[in-house]
Amino acid sequence: MADVFIVPGVRTPFVKAGAQYADVSALQLSAPIAKAMINSAQPDLLLWGQVIPDPTVSNVARELVFEAGLDPEIVAFSDVMACSTSFIGALAAGGLLGRGDAHLALVGGVETMSHRPIALRQGKADQIAAKAIRDLPAALQLLEAVTPADFEIPANAWANRVSGRSMGEHTEDTAKLYAITRAAQDALALASHQNAARGRDQDGFFGDLVLPAFGVEHDTLPRTDTSLEKLSALPTVFDRTGAGTLTAGNSSPLTDGAAGVWVADADGLRRLGGPPAVRLVDWQLAAMSYAVEGILMAPARAIPRLLARHGLKAADVAVWELHEAFAAQVLANIQAAMDPSYRREHAKIDVDLGPFPFDRLNRHGGSLALGHPFAATGARILSQAAKELLAHPVGAKAVVSVCADGGQGTVALLERV
Repeated sequence: MADVFIVPGVRTPFVKAGAQYADVSALQLSAPIAKAMINSAQPDLLLWGQVIPDPTVSNVARELVFEAGLDPEIVAFSDVMACSTSFIGALAAGGLLGRGDAHLALVGGVETMSHRPIALRQGKADQIAAKAIRDLPAALQLLEAVTPADFEIPANAWANRVSGRSMGEHTEDTAKLYAITRAAQDALALASHQNAARGRDQDGFFGDLVLPAFGVEHDTLPRTDTSLEKLSALPTVFDRTGAGTLTAGNSSPLTDGAAGVWVADADGLRRLGGPPAVRLVDWQLAAMSYAVEGILMAPARAIPRLLARHGLKAADVAVWELHEAFAAQVLANIQAAMDPSYRREHAKIDVDLGPFPFDRLNRHGGSLALGHPFAATGARILSQAAKELLAHPVGAKAVVSVCADGGQGTVALLERV
């Protein structure tokens, strides 16, 4: 297989759901990103995802081609893998390059969590649709008679379908199982905010990664005024029995945003002008039953398998970019992946990975501070990791990890070239 490269793209500023982008659709939010990125080169493929769908849009990627005024001959398709959506899109694109005249892919995703679709229950929707084919006035009369009981109201929004529980409720199980303390979670959240704020306000890290959009100049979620004292004073939100440890401060916020990243082979890289890039060395996917550990623990299986395959210890990796759905989930995955007995039993790997280098984790913040628009996070974290890695010498490596609803996870190994 030919070499595949990751080149940082751009994203909108991430903002809290219900705020500055509350009246912006997913396609409207995505269009400025696509337009800005094709100023560098024309892609052969466009992969774009959205986890919370717009019922009127069946292929958000193809609709984005038209919304952004792109060349209609660009092949475009959508993918969904919960929070790993644009991450798995990048891996899928890598597998398509070098064949069928495809050398360059624009990959990304969007989430407008301000908008929560409400649907008619299936039986009522089928009844009205069937009537409309034969007698539209009668169908409209049925529609006028719809009551609140005929709707699917997402009271526990974005809960897992099988369990009926939210990601936060599942992660409370994880925190208890792995004895992840509230203090440790708050400390990780504080570091995320401090690192993100530094990148936004001081060292200019996000200057070429964030494209102002709809009147917003930069990420609005990183807090410069937070502290351990403020974080520790927040109430728990998923388990209020007194045994809970997850709060709004150590959980990622509901977020609106769109993000893109380039995936290229050598020919595609030349079309981009030969910018600094990192090589996508390898990847590891994992899936698990989440009845015991919690729903976001698959990376603890994938990370050891990937490192072992390349003879790497944790300290051999210069950049660690781990998605922060919840502080507890990050800490539990690291604890499990670094535990020899867990690796042997669950990852089926019996190697010494050494201690985890926490000083190399999310050096410019993660989802706790920056926000987490589901389908955009993978592209955001890949672009961020690639830029982080470009500051290191040739040969330096990065590990990028994203957990996903349903007990799945995606992990990639990148190398500075």
